[in-house]
Amino acid sequence: MAGESGLDGAWTRRWIETIAARVAERKAELTSLDRAIGDADHGENLDRGFQAVLGKLDTLDAGATPGAVLKLVATTLISTVGGAAGPLYGTAFLKGAMAAGDRQSLDAAGLVEVLGAARDGIVARGKAELQDKTMVDAWTPAVDAASAAGDDVRAALEAAATAAAEGAVATEPLVAHKGRASYLGERAIGHRDPGAESTALMLRAAADTQ
Repeated sequence: MAGESGLDGAWTRRWIETIAARVAERKAELTSLDRAIGDADHGENLDRGFQAVLGKLDTLDAGATPGAVLKLVATTLISTVGGAAGPLYGTAFLKGAMAAGDRQSLDAAGLVEVLGAARDGIVARGKAELQDKTMVDAWTPAVDAASAAGDDVRAALEAAATAAAEGAVATEPLVAHKGRASYLGERAIGHRDPGAESTALMLRAAADTQ
């Protein structure tokens, strides 16, 4: 559940299911964003990965912890998603799982730990910084906003989702310094980073999951 007792394993499963549904709904949009400045495969790759995750959720015990769910997501994405998204999101979920540890549920502070570890994993893997026009531009404001939201886990989720969406929009005027888009120079200006947009999608799914 997501309430006073925090975010438990069942909630984490529902969150991942919500991500999978929304990626499926918006895969064409994500791929279109990627077509402008990348390899035109972001939506398709993420959809393939999260559909594979859905096929494996039933292998978890009924009482699986949030960390166990996140680890399953990580290993599945790493093995099934091509391009940059697989290693980056796989690392994010893996580092998030490590931060969650064996806790049965996550309170607001635990959520911030997980989000921060996920962001740090992406930064370490992709060597990107703020304003490089990558998913870091959505993750970092999301972590900061969740951290500033206080002890209410629902407020932290909502703050993270809102900040990630704003961060994704803010990539549009930027020149890319990492990834395929970096080869375009100023031609990347005016296009939203697809990784930042999919990050915003995932964190909005978290805020919407009950």
